[in-house]
Amino acid sequence: MSLQTVPTDAVEPRPNRPEDVQALEADARLRDDIRLLGRILGDTVRDQEGADVFDLVERIRQTSIRFHRDEDRIARRELEQILDSMSTSETVRIIRAFSYFSHLANIAEDQNNIRQMRARSAANDAGKDAGARGGSGVLAETLAHARDAGISSDALRSFFKTALVSPVLTAHPTEVRRKSTMDREMEVAALLDRRERVALTADEAAASDEQLRREVLTLWQTNLLRRTKLTVLDEVANGLSFYDYTFLREVPRLVNVLEDRLEEGGEQAAGELASFLRMGSWIGGDRDGNPFVTADVMRGTLRLQSSRVMQFYLEELHVLGSELSIAAHLADVSEELRNLAERSPDTSPHRSGEPYRLAVSGIYARLTATAEKLEVEITRRPVGKGRPYESVRELQADLDVLYRSLISNNARVIARGRLRQLRRAVDCFGFHLARLDIRQNSAVHERTIAELMDAANPGMSYLALGEEARISLLTNELRSPRALVSPFVKYSDETMGELNVFHAAAEAHARFGPDAIPQCIISMCKGMSDMLEVAVLLKEVGLVHPSGRSAINIVPLFETIEDLQASSGIMDRMLSLHDYRRLVDSRGSVQEVMLGYSDSNKDGGFVTSGWELYKAEIGLVEVFERHGVRLRLFHGRGGSVGRGGGPSYDAIIAQPGGAVNGQIRITEQGEIISSKYSNAEVGRNNLEILAAATLEASLLHPRQSAPRREYLTAMDELSNLAFKAYRGLVYETDGFVDYFWASTVINEIATLNIGSRPASRKKTRAIEDLRAIPWVFSWAQCRLMLPGWYGFGSAVEQWIAAHPDKGMPFLKELYRDWPFFRMLLSNMDMVLAKSSIAIASRYAELVPDEALREKIFGRIRREWHSCIETLLDIMGQDRLLQGNPLLERSVRHRFPYLDPLNHVQVELLKEHRAQNPDEQVLRGIQLTINGISAGLRNTG
Repeated sequence: MSLQTVPTDAVEPRPNRPEDVQALEADARLRDDIRLLGRILGDTVRDQEGADVFDLVERIRQTSIRFHRDEDRIARRELEQILDSMSTSETVRIIRAFSYFSHLANIAEDQNNIRQMRARSAANDAGKDAGARGGSGVLAETLAHARDAGISSDALRSFFKTALVSPVLTAHPTEVRRKSTMDREMEVAALLDRRERVALTADEAAASDEQLRREVLTLWQTNLLRRTKLTVLDEVANGLSFYDYTFLREVPRLVNVLEDRLEEGGEQAAGELASFLRMGSWIGGDRDGNPFVTADVMRGTLRLQSSRVMQFYLEELHVLGSELSIAAHLADVSEELRNLAERSPDTSPHRSGEPYRLAVSGIYARLTATAEKLEVEITRRPVGKGRPYESVRELQADLDVLYRSLISNNARVIARGRLRQLRRAVDCFGFHLARLDIRQNSAVHERTIAELMDAANPGMSYLALGEEARISLLTNELRSPRALVSPFVKYSDETMGELNVFHAAAEAHARFGPDAIPQCIISMCKGMSDMLEVAVLLKEVGLVHPSGRSAINIVPLFETIEDLQASSGIMDRMLSLHDYRRLVDSRGSVQEVMLGYSDSNKDGGFVTSGWELYKAEIGLVEVFERHGVRLRLFHGRGGSVGRGGGPSYDAIIAQPGGAVNGQIRITEQGEIISSKYSNAEVGRNNLEILAAATLEASLLHPRQSAPRREYLTAMDELSNLAFKAYRGLVYETDGFVDYFWASTVINEIATLNIGSRPASRKKTRAIEDLRAIPWVFSWAQCRLMLPGWYGFGSAVEQWIAAHPDKGMPFLKELYRDWPFFRMLLSNMDMVLAKSSIAIASRYAELVPDEALREKIFGRIRREWHSCIETLLDIMGQDRLLQGNPLLERSVRHRFPYLDPLNHVQVELLKEHRAQNPDEQVLRGIQLTINGISAGLRNTG
């Protein structure tokens, strides 16, 4: 399989700048890696499937290159003839070959990114003065900028004392890969990494080649598709694997490295740095639309999380005990360390003179007893019995005894090793590992409260009450010490299910501590009563007290355009409500608000969603400042641009002034989790980016940098025009629903076993009821990416026509001077570069109604061309991704291998929809979905 990375007649630009030379050198090394993996894959295809299949792959690839490069109609017909002549069995083999190439190319690109990241770090270090320290990377650069701005190390320590940076992993079903294939791919990546860093002998190089071939062959013989549907606990287990890959070691390491950098500021250290980086999770707690997340599943989730972190602590203690072989007659120890050692159940004569080992054995025994008390599984057993820890603070106190003894007896360098990392890990992860959010739709809470209220007040119809009457009733109920739930009433299964979940949350607080479940999120929050209903339900299980104390944060999630517009008004009234304000004050006067990127995009389009989110943040900042309450925003971003995705650093920096304020939570979803965190080095860099952006947005972006009024006015007008264009197509065009279901793989996506949650909220074909993930996923598969750009081109054209005095020069000024507008266009630049109107035209042909097809695809095609033209004009570019050459080359390199998958997918869709009974047809479609997702990288 001659897997070249560019067409043979492609001409590379002649480099004339040092950075161009460096980029081309990196590109050449990337191509070398891709060629190596492509050659091995080609040999595997030839060996396993025969020369005929190998030759067929090559014919399709070459023809695809001609079609994609030139929109060559002759090449298109030739490609169609090849595809039409293949048997279903041959088609599946071809799909697997091209899909695996995309997976292997992704590995090579990830390794190239690591290579460049390390090269930049080395270059930065080399450019510093001989005695300078401080490290390299984005966080080090941000700290340097802070110091240049006159911010002292003490001030930075104070900032981090109340800061919170929290990536929250979710189980949104956009990761199409099985863990089995991911494991093999990680082995391939590790082998490439070793070849990069170690000078191999001839024998070692040969062994490495053989190992690569072994891994690729294993991949080829491994199912790409899951045969069975994932359960929620399967999703939990998959999510926990990233703690092994990255989080358990890299989160503590990042905080410790930052602590060291602040100490290098020349000022006296004022204690240890606060652990501001905290992991969150929705996996096993997100009930919105997922009936499989029950109270028992949530309990199982918490046990699995605790088991993982307890096992990690015990393994670290086991190694620490072997390392701390310090003899009492050779080094002094503190009195408190001696006392801790004396309480150890370890009676081995071999450790009688080794107090640190005895102390560690005692800690190990107590931690094992704690795991048993918490009913979590562990595989290690202690040397004797110990008393369980009552809280994580007791474990921290014992580890602190070891640390202080080493420091006070001139063994600081030992204390700063594994023990320091373990102490930080315990501080970051506790006994719960990740902070689990519980989430449910406001409509479910409403029905639950209605049933409870109606049962407690015969003759009442809660659902018939207006908003103000509900607020009054719920506020009174919050003050009442009596229980609303009666043991003598038989409630519906739904109500009992909700009550059981809240009881399980209260149990989790008692068992694992309050950080186990610190947030209760209300999806589709539309009013004050939605928040008060949750407060009343929490009161029923003791997490909210009638005196005005709350053990949990009540978090509204505003998702639609209308809800975003109403958000600041709702929060203004909530914070003015005495009984609710007492709950907020009991939580340290911090109120979290979550903003939904996915549904607002599906509701109003990319431009309007982005703008209404931005305006909502401005309004919320003003409201919270007026009330003297700290605002913490939780950004529900997806992986794709159509669901709020894009570079995290740019997104955080582009927030309006005051919107970050030292605290941010942000979702990490689906395939984005594996791309960011399956490699420890890449994972650490991504965690640094979140921390650095939070610091920069909070301390280095002055409030007066808010955009000028005329910028806001222009954006309002552009948004309104884009909204009309988007809504006009998606919700107001007759037949659009039929067009969407016929021209995309929306039906076939539902057959993939990639998640536990249903694709639609209701059993209808309406766009309103469809979840945002399959909506965006479907448009990505047909290469239109419509949710990431539609409406922008016509909006700009109409705005310029209405403002000839300002015109294009003004929009270019917006792009140059306003981070929000620049990020908006940058994301469109990326998503349009991955689109292909030529490929999309083939999907349009799946629509049986020719008049409907021409009417809708004609509009989409015109808007696509208009969007690209206006985008390039505003950005001052000649082509898409001109300002991002690394991504531009990546997209260009992979299209010759991605396009055939789209062509084959179309042919198989025709067969499947013609009721072809061959089960390989559906399997082939599912494989193409996998391969196209891998080629595009962020799909849902």
